[in-house]
Amino acid sequence: MDQERTHTVDIHYCTGCRWLLRSAWMAQELLTTFEDDIGELTLHPGSGGIFEVHVDGQRIWSRKEMGGFPEITRLKQLVRDRVSPERSLGHSDHKDRSE
Repeated sequence: MDQERTHTVDIHYCTGCRWLLRSAWMAQELLTTFEDDIGELTLHPGSGGIFEVHVDGQRIWSRKEMGGFPEITRLKQLVRDRVSPERSLGHSDHKDRSE
């Protein structure tokens, strides 16, 4: 593909809460779905119950602020809205997107 993979994703997770596997699974899902868009995905171990996802330096999910973990379809929608807004996610996409 001619387009460079220019987007970065950072997942910050709490090691004390044992959220590495959840974070790695979400990273795998994002890398598989956005293989032509994401140039770098980094897992950042932390503490204090942190679970946050950032795209290009902008936080798109915070467990503390949003009251839990995102469903993977919701996370993909949020990432898509940043890296490839016109892209369809197929059957897992929400139906009420405005055109």
